[in-house]
Amino acid sequence: MTISVGDRLPDAKLHLMTDAGFELVSLADRLKGRKVVIFGLPGAYTGTCTTAHVPSFIRVREKLAAKGVDEVICLSVNDAFVMKAWGEATGATKAGITMLGDADSSFSKAIGLVFSLPEKGFFDRSKRYALYAEDGVVKVLHHGQESGACEISGGEAMLEAL
Repeated sequence: MTISVGDRLPDAKLHLMTDAGFELVSLADRLKGRKVVIFGLPGAYTGTCTTAHVPSFIRVREKLAAKGVDEVICLSVNDAFVMKAWGEATGATKAGITMLGDADSSFSKAIGLVFSLPEKGFFDRSKRYALYAEDGVVKVLHHGQESGACEISGGEAMLEAL
């Protein structure tokens, strides 16, 4: 079942690498009492994810904060080490975007937003989406059959929806 507006996001243990080391993050704890945007994408260092999706949220990060968003999270089916390096390489970390790894895709599966393309080596990867949640409840959800683009799930579309 795919997550919908009005649904509560499931808890998940996601991976974060900080300068202090590896952390296992409880998503439920991170969302409690807060307004959070989560955008999911197929993979770190992949084409559209690197050149369009992440930059779209970097461009609007401060404007989202001005609308009351406490945190913007980039989520991908990658490990914490890769997410940290990618956040630094793209400037996402410097822009204040939290880079979390859904290493075993358990969160992406739980919200029904996974796909596989074995011919490209993609197994149980996150579909491209963006959502806004208040206290863990989905208020805005943007996802579609985007490939090579992220107009629907990009930062500007989320900013406009809020």
